[in-house]
Amino acid sequence: MPTLNERDNIEPLLAQLETALDGISWEILFVDDDSHDGTNAHIRALAQRDPRVRCLHRIDRRGLSSACIEGILATTAPFVAVMDADLQHDETLLPPMLAALEAGGLDLVIGSRYAEGGSVGDWERGRARLSHVATRLGRLVLKADVADPMSGFFMVRREFFDQSVRRMSALGFKILIDLFVSSDRPPRFLELPYQFRQRRHGATKLDSLVGLQYLMLLWEKLFGHIVPVRFMLFGLVGSLGLLVHLLVLRLGLLALPFASAQALATLVAMVGNFSFNNALTYRDRRLTGRKFFLGLLSFCLICAVGAVANVGVADFLFAQDQPWWLAGVAGALVSSIWNYCASSALTWHRRR
Repeated sequence: MPTLNERDNIEPLLAQLETALDGISWEILFVDDDSHDGTNAHIRALAQRDPRVRCLHRIDRRGLSSACIEGILATTAPFVAVMDADLQHDETLLPPMLAALEAGGLDLVIGSRYAEGGSVGDWERGRARLSHVATRLGRLVLKADVADPMSGFFMVRREFFDQSVRRMSALGFKILIDLFVSSDRPPRFLELPYQFRQRRHGATKLDSLVGLQYLMLLWEKLFGHIVPVRFMLFGLVGSLGLLVHLLVLRLGLLALPFASAQALATLVAMVGNFSFNNALTYRDRRLTGRKFFLGLLSFCLICAVGAVANVGVADFLFAQDQPWWLAGVAGALVSSIWNYCASSALTWHRRR
């Protein structure tokens, strides 16, 4: 169970699991992304009284999919269920899921809101419409007749997960799609309907960027072997930065000499590019506090080197009688690749 600020839901959840899983040997592993409401400390206190409760506390890492992957890798269980800690998933479905997997012939059992008998509960019309659109997009990627590919509630056979995990992207919130598409063979699955419930405590983690992360996952699975999704976003942010640069330069020329206006535009574009990449491209590794400013400094230094490479390559090609536009594009491409690779490795490096 991935958690982020779910302290008040933990004990009611454990009580429900105790009832639903009576007679079954089980453990629960909470993967907490450094909650600031004391969730991880509360779980550790409960774990001291109940050895079936465990807590994997992650620092400077974000994302439901990556949390689930790390959690599954930290267990030895032959069957692993993934579900939310907000009490919206129906824990009474866990025994039928387990029974279906133990019977053999299946890799996955999915808790489905859209299978016959399932329901999304009291969702607002807008959220229900968005979910249907996302579900249709998911089916295009899966190439399988899954009623609820967006489900975050499922149980998987350990052997199947182990065969797929090295190809998983760990992007965003929809790990089921990632698991399906990363398999080297069509998964054998069953969908069981359930009624989606309302959250009791805490606030939803869904925001406007969750949809972007979902699209990033779909891109990665469809085209990631050609153009990595992070590089695509990095390039889009860079294009936006160019527009910002030109706009600031034009405004700056109203009151400043060209050199000063150009310097101001360059600084604003660099800060803007860094901020957008931090929020979008590297959302799962985003920097905050003091690390934000250190990251900004390293990003500016990297981009300065990229600018020198850009001019050097373009000037060399132009001197070789290449067309001006080809020299310009080549220089821009070299600097873009350098900026992306260097900032991924240095500014937003993945902590070990």
